[in-house]
Amino acid sequence: MSIWGKIIGGTAGFALGGPLGAILGAAAGHVVDKLKHSKSASGPHIGGPDTRQIAFATGVIVLAAKMAKADGHVSRDEINTFKRVFHIPPGEEKNVGRIFDMARKSSDGFEIYAQQMATMFRGERAILEGVLEALYQIAMADGELHPAEQNYLKKVAHIFGFADVDFDRVHHAFTASNGPDPYEQLGLTRDASDDDLKSAHRKLSRENHPDTLMAKGMPPEFIEQANEKMARINAAWDQIRKERGIR
Repeated sequence: MSIWGKIIGGTAGFALGGPLGAILGAAAGHVVDKLKHSKSASGPHIGGPDTRQIAFATGVIVLAAKMAKADGHVSRDEINTFKRVFHIPPGEEKNVGRIFDMARKSSDGFEIYAQQMATMFRGERAILEGVLEALYQIAMADGELHPAEQNYLKKVAHIFGFADVDFDRVHHAFTASNGPDPYEQLGLTRDASDDDLKSAHRKLSRENHPDTLMAKGMPPEFIEQANEKMARINAAWDQIRKERGIR
């Protein structure tokens, strides 16, 4: 079963807990007001692989819905990009749409959902960055990033624990007209030593390998996004190697 089928499962909301679990439970027709304040929203981890994958996918849906609310509209390009990039089967589009609409219409602020994600994946920087990058892909689907979307994404990044320099690196990966700066993409500056650059590339390659991300909770449906991230990391390293003559 795809992750999109699992998130509407009868017990998915209860397994997840917190505000994200409440949204899932409501979409499945359960009475789940107490889930918003359940202990599972504040624990150091969230159980097995299925539950972590459900949390990741649900977080992307809900935070995308809140982003659409902040921006004031949902474009057809954004909808099509969401379905294409994240491989939503035709049979699951209605269920995913139900969660999206419930989150968009909810009076709750986005902060409680972003905070639950930050708590669930505490210490899993690459996973949280994956959520932020998924939101960027959706926001950029119509070819531009609106000011309200950028402001929203920066607030989400801060809740996730990212400093401005980290947010800028992700932001430039999607918006730089001439492509992102290769040094910035490795998290370093142009005065970094060759050894530091090599170490940064190895570390990022290890942390962002699709197999590593899946083991930590990224659903298989999002692996295309992970492959694109690895391609950016390797392209940055290749460009630096050529410029510096590093073998």
